[in-house]
Amino acid sequence: MDNIKKQDTGDDLLARSLSLAGLVQYQPAAVVSRTIINQKTGTVTLFAFDKGQELNEHTAPFEAMVVCLDGQAEISIAGQSQTVRSGEMIIMPAHKPHALKATTRFKMLLIMIRS
Repeated sequence: MDNIKKQDTGDDLLARSLSLAGLVQYQPAAVVSRTIINQKTGTVTLFAFDKGQELNEHTAPFEAMVVCLDGQAEISIAGQSQTVRSGEMIIMPAHKPHALKATTRFKMLLIMIRS
């Protein structure tokens, strides 16, 4: 995940109706992230992947939910690959290796709740 460009967060997001997909922008040959909520109990982060960008296989100590906002990606969980498309979601189990590759430009909301 070293190739991820982080966008600033701030109080400008509080108590406002906003378009999720509009809060993070695509950049050529890059993965862009924007943290929306960052608490001890969990995080909510937006990502924008240019086509072909990926996150290498890794694990997390808690479940994570990916909500696809735009485009599509291949998500591999414990060696099983699935396609997620705009409007779909997938839950990645804790301690299971997972990876992601954008097959088109792809935006997602990642929700991680720590236990």
